[in-house]
Amino acid sequence: MSPPESASAAVASGVRPLYTPEERARRDSTKWTLVQGILAPIQFVVFGISLYFVLDYIYTGQNYDLAIWSVVVKTLILYTIMVTGAIWEKVVFGQYLFHESFFWEDVFSMLVIVLHTLYVFGLLTGIADDGVLFATALAAYAAYVVNAAQFIWKLRMARLSSQPAKQAVHAADSDVVAGAGGAELAQAA
Repeated sequence: MSPPESASAAVASGVRPLYTPEERARRDSTKWTLVQGILAPIQFVVFGISLYFVLDYIYTGQNYDLAIWSVVVKTLILYTIMVTGAIWEKVVFGQYLFHESFFWEDVFSMLVIVLHTLYVFGLLTGIADDGVLFATALAAYAAYVVNAAQFIWKLRMARLSSQPAKQAVHAADSDVVAGAGGAELAQAA
């Protein structure tokens, strides 16, 4: 499905825009948007490093400590981004999680958190052997990749849905600069 041409077109068609104008204004003015914008790439870099260590351990049997503790670090960053993301969602949408604009991303985030938490629980309690631990870590990382893709797609949709509004502003600016020429064209039509 292609993004709506504008927020009003989306509302008229019965499809809720990703952000209402008020939500977009809150999103653009809150510090939590910047926090998410900083934490998301940090989490991705930590994920990449940790994935390397986990795969290196699986294939070579080396760097066990780096592998196990890199997943713990990734999990701590995940918890941080989840808490700050819930605060962001509260500021922008008025509820901490599961707003309709990000409902499925939040649902999948819960799966990602559960898998990471199971890994940490298995590691700290010793109830999981290395095979189970690393299988859980890889499952958590696969879920994270899907979840990250969901958010990237949503970000792209948000950008695309805001372009018609920006084009309308530029068109209005052009009409102001053109002066009476814009009015003459409107009367001629």
